[in-house]
Amino acid sequence: MRLRLSFAGVLAMLGAALTATGADAPYRLVSRFPVAGDGGWDYLTVDPPSHRLFVTRSTRVQVLDVTTGRLIGEIQGTEGVHGVALAAELGSGFTSNGRSGSVTVFDLKTLKSTGTIQIAGKNPDAIVYEPVSKRVFTFNGGSSDATAIDARTHAVLGAVALNARPEFAVADGLGTIFVNLEDKGAIAAIDARSLKVTATWPIAPCEEPSGLAMDREHRRLFSVCRNKLMAILDADSGRLVATLPIGAGVDGAAFDPSARLAFSSNGSGTVTIVREETPDRFRVADDVPTQRGARTIAIDETTRRLYLPTAEFGQTPAATPENPRPRAPIVPGSFVVLVLEPAP
Repeated sequence: MRLRLSFAGVLAMLGAALTATGADAPYRLVSRFPVAGDGGWDYLTVDPPSHRLFVTRSTRVQVLDVTTGRLIGEIQGTEGVHGVALAAELGSGFTSNGRSGSVTVFDLKTLKSTGTIQIAGKNPDAIVYEPVSKRVFTFNGGSSDATAIDARTHAVLGAVALNARPEFAVADGLGTIFVNLEDKGAIAAIDARSLKVTATWPIAPCEEPSGLAMDREHRRLFSVCRNKLMAILDADSGRLVATLPIGAGVDGAAFDPSARLAFSSNGSGTVTIVREETPDRFRVADDVPTQRGARTIAIDETTRRLYLPTAEFGQTPAATPENPRPRAPIVPGSFVVLVLEPAP
């Protein structure tokens, strides 16, 4: 019997092979931006219009050119800084300063500080700007709540009790903020105008969620968890749509709306890429090698580039009752920002 394959059949077989291997979503490491100075790091934020990358560094925020990695400037006086939120229409940026229990306000053009807002919440960690209410929210790990601030007047408007330790948060652009509750294994939805929790959804079998990203068009939340799972939820009903395996040591997530890809930055040294085939069907497309410690992530949605900070590390100290999760010391002068982009 003669085997005959049409051109369309060959293409179909090739497509199936690419799907099976995950080669339909290739990313590659294209650059390493060495960044001077000591200090740890946490979240980083991309501002595509200004081509700037905001990198938190313990006592300051270092601002880099997203293309070259050149240091443009620094925002000082941010003790224990965790995150940066940008209110582009107001020309302002905001930092969450964990050690000083404050928010630093800065001018987006000059990067100069224009004020400091002291808050009652303890250890402000994640920070989000919500554009409908024009409010900035800090998520306070030490007091299990969120603080709302008027982004125009800088007045503290009140607190939202969460009764659990908040981690990363995202705004949907319609007036709702979603936040991971790390010690509760859940996601809370907050109405930014009323300052009320409108829903709390468990995300088991995911445990200790940290990073959170959102497909705003299709209303899907991507929560990455310490037990090496990504939970995908319907942002309207809280329905658990899917869970998928990711790498270890995760702390960040991102979403590319143009390619419909979700990313999990794994401190073990990989980025897991999840493809959204439909709003109810997802699969792991690839695991891209990065570097140990690259646990947080930001995406430039205009270029589809990914940015991940990390460094070289020494020996991890032994765990103690006071410090059950010790971190390895950072090798001085080794801090870099990794740059990944889709292969041509």
